[in-house]
Amino acid sequence: MARATLKDVAHLAGVSAATVSYALSGKKTISEETKQRIQAAIEELDYVPDLNARGLSMRDSKLIGVVVPQTEPGDRLMFQNSFYSEVLGSIEYYARQQGYHILISATDANESYLTLAKKRNLDGIIVIGMYPDQFYQEMKKTQIPIVLIDSYCNDHYYHNIRIDDAYGSYLATHYLLENGHRDIAFFAGQLKENGVMKKRLLGYRQALQEFGISYCKEYVFEGQIDYESGIALSGKLLRSGLPATGIVAAADILAIGIMKGLYEAGKQVPQDYSVIGFDDLEFSRYLTPGLTTVRQQISLKGQKAVQLLLKHIEDPSLPKQEEILPLQLVVRGSVRNMK
Repeated sequence: MARATLKDVAHLAGVSAATVSYALSGKKTISEETKQRIQAAIEELDYVPDLNARGLSMRDSKLIGVVVPQTEPGDRLMFQNSFYSEVLGSIEYYARQQGYHILISATDANESYLTLAKKRNLDGIIVIGMYPDQFYQEMKKTQIPIVLIDSYCNDHYYHNIRIDDAYGSYLATHYLLENGHRDIAFFAGQLKENGVMKKRLLGYRQALQEFGISYCKEYVFEGQIDYESGIALSGKLLRSGLPATGIVAAADILAIGIMKGLYEAGKQVPQDYSVIGFDDLEFSRYLTPGLTTVRQQISLKGQKAVQLLLKHIEDPSLPKQEEILPLQLVVRGSVRNMK
């Protein structure tokens, strides 16, 4: 049986196709009696509106694009880090509550998003993570409302939802120092200029300076933000012979890999090495020992991004807004008191 069309609904209801379209879009000029006839025809024909056609014929498509990064560098998506599933789940939920759907696209630094945005008539875009300057310059050409999550792009075109990454890393390092650790390693993803990892390294350095401890590059281990990198970098630390007693990991998923790598090498946490993470992913509390970490409100990032984006969609003249969400140290069992 062929799928019912808008014209079929109009014929059965005894009205024009334009009247059906107006009724579906909520036009108040349509009488209640006409709306009831149209609704009865829709139910009888089991008619489902074509959202793509609706988006082309109307101002809004009720579709929000969400850009997520690929692994740095590489060709695997970063969905192995549950940070992304949590923030994406939040974006989808709050967008759906307002009648919007999301279109997720993974992109690397060289891929243009312009074509897709135009083809799908996106009402707005949420971009997660950091990208090269050229990416942001290209995105501006869409003239679509855009909210960035976890970006330090300093451009007045974009709204931004983020945390104070340097402060979060400072809290983590400061806690180790308070517990008597003086030789502290820092494990991070790629340290891109003005990126999140670079900000977290800055917080680590600030805490060391506050305690009168010199910064040594040898204690900084750069890799990727994933489980396997944590395992690999922990092995690199052990082979280095550095007398580190504490490790600040720039992400929980990295910290969990570190703990696994240490365990496989016959080391114990926190007896041999204290480990502290960043994010407070849900499974961090299920580890043995539980992971001490810096909690950021990941779901709230998604919620705030959707709210701000829809606010801009409704008011195109809305000036740039930035919101910095709070952080909190969560103490569990992965840090040993050395005093």
